[in-house]
Amino acid sequence: MANPWAGEVSVVIDGQSHCCKLTLGSMAELESGLGEGSIVDLIRRFEGADFSSADVLAVVVAGLRGGGWQGTATDLMTAEIAGGPVAAAKAAALMLARAFAPPP
Repeated sequence: MANPWAGEVSVVIDGQSHCCKLTLGSMAELESGLGEGSIVDLIRRFEGADFSSADVLAVVVAGLRGGGWQGTATDLMTAEIAGGPVAAAKAAALMLARAFAPPP
């Protein structure tokens, strides 16, 4: 079970629950993968609902990797995320929020 106070978010992939969190290392990896911009720019896109599916995938992969998963974005190309793209986007936004602020 994910601990929101530790910045964790649960994501179910192919029927298996994964505990995701954005660690400093996974955020650095995420930021370098963005090419242009920073984590702050990414957060602004999520806050303004102006994010892409590539943004969602990048955040989910970073969160999975921060939680100990050893895969890559390619591994998720055919995976089924419970709740589909909407749930993945919500999980990504929640990971970003929890990385910088405790839950209410």
